[in-house]
Amino acid sequence: MKKILVLEDEANIRDFVVINLRRGGYEPIEAGSGSEALEKLKVNPDICLALLDVMLPEPDIDGFEVCRRIRASGSKMGIIMLTAKSQEIDKVTGLMTGADDYVTKPFSPAELTARVDALVRRLGVDEDEKASTEIASGPFLLNTRNRTLEKNGQRLKLTQIEYLLMKLFMENPGKAMSREDILSAVWGKDFSGELKTVDVNIRRLRIKIESDPTEPEYLTTVWGYGYKWGY
Repeated sequence: MKKILVLEDEANIRDFVVINLRRGGYEPIEAGSGSEALEKLKVNPDICLALLDVMLPEPDIDGFEVCRRIRASGSKMGIIMLTAKSQEIDKVTGLMTGADDYVTKPFSPAELTARVDALVRRLGVDEDEKASTEIASGPFLLNTRNRTLEKNGQRLKLTQIEYLLMKLFMENPGKAMSREDILSAVWGKDFSGELKTVDVNIRRLRIKIESDPTEPEYLTTVWGYGYKWGY
């Protein structure tokens, strides 16, 4: 049974999430504060996904900071931010700190489990990936067996979404892909998020792979359409 960390300080919302995750076949690991969430992560290294509430009462560590620390540790676990706000800045901040997705409160049980199921599926290794090995492009080497990327022999730390983006682009060199196609290929056809999700993750990926993210050499923009792997 896959373990999912649930960071939510409001007990009624946490109970709601926990009940629906159990119904979906998951094992929830509860935390009512950011510091407790970090402790739970230490003693449960097999947690595959975290649901992190954005706003926690001061002086607690908020969901953004927990997300940053998870990514700083090198973990590739899935991360979904839970937020009561609808402002664009909150969504962008969550994605830029390393989150894979976000859900805006109030959300239905169906929406929550659908987002969790979709991300868990994306995190899995399918049979095609097990059979393949490496994709090379210029200074980059993508290993599809251990899901890693190297540039000039140096390992780059990627989230699972960033890995899937790199795999998509490196498998389709020179092909212009629309934002809609990228969203469907990486996040899944049933993903109900915004196209802005693609732009934010591309921007975050460029920071890691480009010498100058403002003048991308490899992952280039096709204006008014989408992106392509231009090497």
